[in-house]
Amino acid sequence: MSNLVSKKPDRATAMLQIIEQVKQELPLYESETFACGPDGSCIGCPKKLLELVDGELSYWESAIANGRTPQFDEIRQFGKLCTNVKRGLVRNGVLEKFQQLKAQTLAVEVV
Repeated sequence: MSNLVSKKPDRATAMLQIIEQVKQELPLYESETFACGPDGSCIGCPKKLLELVDGELSYWESAIANGRTPQFDEIRQFGKLCTNVKRGLVRNGVLEKFQQLKAQTLAVEVV
């Protein structure tokens, strides 16, 4: 039997891992995608959705830094919120635009 046992992260670490993933996948601080569309064709407001996620994300970073441990249900709710917001961003084409901007930035850095 191996001495290397896969250990699950504690709840605070799990929440911080989700937060890092959200920061990588959602355009929270990208000015190009953090604005309302000019033609009003949005399905749900991407700007408000991103503000909602950013508020929750900031709350949990601060709460964990101050010693608060999230409960399993709170971790699940935060994950569900992020999944639903991501779905809304995909519907509005915001996520595709963000991924294109990231790809352009990486291409410029390589050259």
